[in-house]
Amino acid sequence: MKVSKAEIRRLVSNVSGKKIMVLGDVMLDCYLWGEVSRISPEAPVPVVAVKRETYTLGGAGNVAKNLADLGAHPILVGARGEDENGKWLLRILKENKIDARGVKPEEGRNTTMKTRIVAHSQQVVRADLEDESEISEELQDKIIRFIKRNTKDVQGLIISDYGKGVISQKLITEIIDLMNRRGIFIAVDPKESNFMNYQRVSVITPNHHEAGIALRKKIVDEDSLHQVGFGLVDLLEARAVLITRGEKGMSLFQPDSKVTHIPTVARQVYDVTGAGDTVIATLVAMKSAGATIRKSAYIANLAAGIVVGEIGTSTITVDKMLHALKNGIRAGAGSAIPPKFKI
Repeated sequence: MKVSKAEIRRLVSNVSGKKIMVLGDVMLDCYLWGEVSRISPEAPVPVVAVKRETYTLGGAGNVAKNLADLGAHPILVGARGEDENGKWLLRILKENKIDARGVKPEEGRNTTMKTRIVAHSQQVVRADLEDESEISEELQDKIIRFIKRNTKDVQGLIISDYGKGVISQKLITEIIDLMNRRGIFIAVDPKESNFMNYQRVSVITPNHHEAGIALRKKIVDEDSLHQVGFGLVDLLEARAVLITRGEKGMSLFQPDSKVTHIPTVARQVYDVTGAGDTVIATLVAMKSAGATIRKSAYIANLAAGIVVGEIGTSTITVDKMLHALKNGIRAGAGSAIPPKFKI
């Protein structure tokens, strides 16, 4: 099986307007950009002279932004606080043309915000303002009702679990059952605490650390990778398990199938923030456009290789994808994308 540049262009074009629901922990990412010229006299820490401040979407919000930037129509579902950060969040969602009707407020809850201080292209420190407590039963019921009413023409569901309280066992059970009954593709970016609750999904995308922890077996070589990958397929009754492996690329496991190894295309990594969001968003977008799971995984790997070459929470866009196909990825020294990639 081969994936040509022409086929990728066609699939990217076919994503336009596809409805994809994203359920999970919605966050704000704040970046303080500056320079360091001295050490503080108060403590042995650098003093960052802040030059500018930017806000973007994080967590499930970043998944939705990746989808929107690829031309899809994301429907975002989650929780927010009734605070100033919650207002900022809604404003940014609106600016990015993301359907945020499903982002429900909860009284007394902090809207999750991660603040990163960056100096000379290097992250100095990160400060998190968050509430990790499970959302109320009442809010869970509101979210379930919203999802049930809004699955018409939905091509896929992405569960983006960052462990910030939105994804409960009740939500997982009811929503996965609902989506399976309706024949909707389900992709999960898991958190260790909920891992074993993700039964009968279409694909789950742990990194190699998460996968090893879930099966209580550290991945150290090809044999242990195969044991963990196919073990998770059997244990979760999943149609596919995609293990992301950093500089080693990705490995796709399917029932009664050989493993598919997809080598990385990124030669220079500046920032991995949000790379997992890009992977799962691109994977589901390509699947909605008619690609097989293997082709979708390959294109998702290509997208991840593009965004890790950029600083800050970055998303994949149609223009970036088409530019990469034409010119090859340019991250540092860069790497060219072969005309055809055999999988």
